[in-house]
Amino acid sequence: MANYLEMSHDELLAEQAELHKIYEEYLAKNLKLDMSRGKPCPEQLDLSMDMMKLEDYRGENGADSRNYGLLEGMPEARRFFADLMGVKPEEVIVGGNSSLSLMYYLIDLGCRQGFVDSPSSWNGGKPHKFICPVPGYDRHFRVTEYFGFELLSVPMTPTGPDMDRVEELVKDPAVKGIWCVPVYSNPDGYTYSDDTVRRLAQMETAAPDFKILWDDAYCVHHLTDHPEGTINILEECRLAGYPERPLLFCSTSKITFPGAGVAAIACSERNVAHILKNMVPMVISYDKMNQMRHVRFLKDKAGVLEHMKKHRAILQPKFELVQKVFSQEVEPYGPIAWWTKPNGGYFISLYVQPGCAKRVVDLCKQAGVVLTGAGAAYPCGIDPDDHHIRIAPTFPSLEELETASLLLSVCIRLATVEKLLAR
Repeated sequence: MANYLEMSHDELLAEQAELHKIYEEYLAKNLKLDMSRGKPCPEQLDLSMDMMKLEDYRGENGADSRNYGLLEGMPEARRFFADLMGVKPEEVIVGGNSSLSLMYYLIDLGCRQGFVDSPSSWNGGKPHKFICPVPGYDRHFRVTEYFGFELLSVPMTPTGPDMDRVEELVKDPAVKGIWCVPVYSNPDGYTYSDDTVRRLAQMETAAPDFKILWDDAYCVHHLTDHPEGTINILEECRLAGYPERPLLFCSTSKITFPGAGVAAIACSERNVAHILKNMVPMVISYDKMNQMRHVRFLKDKAGVLEHMKKHRAILQPKFELVQKVFSQEVEPYGPIAWWTKPNGGYFISLYVQPGCAKRVVDLCKQAGVVLTGAGAAYPCGIDPDDHHIRIAPTFPSLEELETASLLLSVCIRLATVEKLLAR
């Protein structure tokens, strides 16, 4: 097969005509497939249905989880998340069903009140800025955009964000924090190196209350026999003399039920006290019945890891299928695109020729396959190179995923040929 980048104009025209024929065949199929979000498939959701059979709602301390109280969470739930996150139970607040809502709340808290290490609220020192490793999680960026932060893009690398750039940016006192997905990052699937974690913990920041929002969403979502992980950011910050810097988040959304799981915050005990004090006007307690269901069902970190093996059995073939299709249907045509090969998480990053991502997504949409919008993984939805597409293989069936991946491959090739012909 010929390398598109080496084809003559006439050869490209012939290839375009052939691709149009294939694309028209897909249009005739009237497909209706949605790969726009990283959602668990029904088979994954079925894995946790036994959790709903719980009838004993009384905690180990005698508390009735059906009633008010224990804003910090049931003791066994705090211990469960402490085990999962590698911290002490006293450093954990167990919340409701959404880690994103906890992140939103803490950004709001920083803007209104500040934190225990803040000279004033973040809004007291406008303008304020936030570091966004890119590509990254669109909903992270949307939170800080909503609160009026200027979003500063920093490139992701296979070992984490470009730390030289991060260390330069934090010399500005208006820079208040950084978003991090440290294990199997969304969407590249990269895991932060020990050096990256230590540099984040040890760097001198002009803002004394600089915060690392450490979203460990995929800490147990392994797809191979060689699980990845990071050293403990809370401990590293403590050793560096910045114990209040990290705010850790974890949830069971992609372990049990999205939208009906349990989320938690981990941070220093001073931060825990400050957060709980400021939560009091907002909420009396979170859903402790759900906390108890999860603890009784999953038990501990070992139980979670065993449960996640069942998820892996469903997901691994899907990730392998996408890799196989791309290697057979895109790679032979030259360096027209490349993609990540993650060992865990929920996504694959696809990088096409600059200026082609929106066209690829639009071609797929016209043929009935909805992908995440081009640019979604960048602040304000703007990918300056128009080259990145987030692939979410988890929800479709294998048959649907194969069809979608084959169509996507055709669209990548067609968009590339169109660009080359327009030169």
